[in-house]
Amino acid sequence: DSACKNRPLDLVFVIDSSRSVRPEEFEKVKIFLSEMIDTLDVGERTTRVAVLNYASTVKVEFLLRTYFDRASMKEAVSRIEPLSAGTMTGLAIQTAMDEVFTEEMGTRPATFNIPKVVIVVTDGRPQDQVQDVAASARAVGIEIYAVGVDRADMQSLRIMASEPLDEHVFYVETYGVIEKLTSKFRETFCATNVCALGTHDCEQVCVSNGGSYLCDCYEGYTLNPDKRTCSAVDMCAPGRHECEQICVSNNGSYVCECYEGYTLNPDKKTCSATDMCVPGRHDCAQVCLSNDGSYTCDCFEGYTLNPDKKTCSAVDMCAPGRHDCEQVCVRDDLFYTCDCYQGYTLNPDKKTCSRAITSSLVTTEESCKCEAIAALQDSVTSRLEALSTK
Repeated sequence: DSACKNRPLDLVFVIDSSRSVRPEEFEKVKIFLSEMIDTLDVGERTTRVAVLNYASTVKVEFLLRTYFDRASMKEAVSRIEPLSAGTMTGLAIQTAMDEVFTEEMGTRPATFNIPKVVIVVTDGRPQDQVQDVAASARAVGIEIYAVGVDRADMQSLRIMASEPLDEHVFYVETYGVIEKLTSKFRETFCATNVCALGTHDCEQVCVSNGGSYLCDCYEGYTLNPDKRTCSAVDMCAPGRHECEQICVSNNGSYVCECYEGYTLNPDKKTCSATDMCVPGRHDCAQVCLSNDGSYTCDCFEGYTLNPDKKTCSAVDMCAPGRHDCEQVCVRDDLFYTCDCYQGYTLNPDKKTCSRAITSSLVTTEESCKCEAIAALQDSVTSRLEALSTK
């Protein structure tokens, strides 16, 4: 008992109430929870208890901050009803991390060094990916005990439980004998050993070893030569990660990222090329050409790309070699028209020229002079004819 009082816990029971658990069997689970509560030194400053009920969904029956006495806890346990369908064990553990093991919900601060413990009770095989979730929980210091009943999948129990497995994985044939585990957990939580009493100097994990102990580290860490402290393993070393492009080490774990022009796929490992030419993703002034996760800029007809490879300038369409006018090119904004020198006319093809046809035109003044001379000649002729008649 003194060991229990010297080792307070933040303890969360995660109980399976899926369809495979018959009503009378679920009642046995509730009796097991009540008897476990009786063996614990329950209190605000000692052991705090929460219960999560799960099937396809997860229900937080009560939090670590809800009750601080055995009677209230046992009364709440008696009112728990099964949820029936599904066995989403991974979701239940994730919910414990997100919604129970927080200071707002009653978990003591890390500086208190209060062990965070989960006891999962299930009779089936998880229908979701429990391995990664359980690994994440263990990595943040949550100790997981896995209790299998009847048809429980032993491999799944071993995947989710903490090391050493022979101290964290339990199995009973039926719910009718699950109460046998009460004394087993009492020995585990109340054992008078250095790890249980908290008088060891292990930085992360203390492993009981007879009357002594050994230190170990969480997943993603390795034990230093002093055999007490731990250092984060470089999870981004070749062969240690599954990232397709970029691995970013993250305190004993890692996350994947992608090169510029690529986006991370939903599997959080592989990458797909991004269309860099969608509006807002490029800085081309006129035309963007997508190119396998990157892009190049181009210009509309009549413009040329500037040295900055982004902006464009209008081209002189009348520059030598850029037009097909035979004589004169006249620039018109981005286009041009052809014309001819004086004395030539533009042919119907609008490109070539022909010499203009000229004619002698008599001016008005010259016409008047001719008429005066003709009248004078007529007058002289008439007078001569008159004289000859006489």
